[in-house]
Amino acid sequence: MNDDQIRGTAALLVNDEGEYLLHLRDNIPGICDPGVWSVPGGNKEGDESLKDAIRRELLEETGLEIPDLARFAVVESRGPDGRTKGYIQVFRGRWNGDAAALPLTEGIMFHWFPADMVPRLRMCPWTEDVIKLDQAEALV
Repeated sequence: MNDDQIRGTAALLVNDEGEYLLHLRDNIPGICDPGVWSVPGGNKEGDESLKDAIRRELLEETGLEIPDLARFAVVESRGPDGRTKGYIQVFRGRWNGDAAALPLTEGIMFHWFPADMVPRLRMCPWTEDVIKLDQAEALV
């Protein structure tokens, strides 16, 4: 798949404890994945690259600039009806800050979660898949 076929971006941020930074999304009808835990991200605007889009989204949503973001996986986002909504380029990076201190420009809160807590959360399905993939790669 080439970058022109991908509109969405997301950042899987992991700390030195192996926890994942998750974002509780607003429970507002009509937005993407309302009321669930997910990772920061959003769609490309205009002609920006996927890397520029995730950098912009991270800055807008968290105030963070993560220099070591690397492409990790492309995932398929599906609607409640099971239809494909689009594709998301997930980038992975490391950050060790206080999630509660991040500026909240949208959503309810940010929080660090260990991987074993993920199955207990109401979560965006593709986000859970990405965390499982990250965990599987850590075992290799």
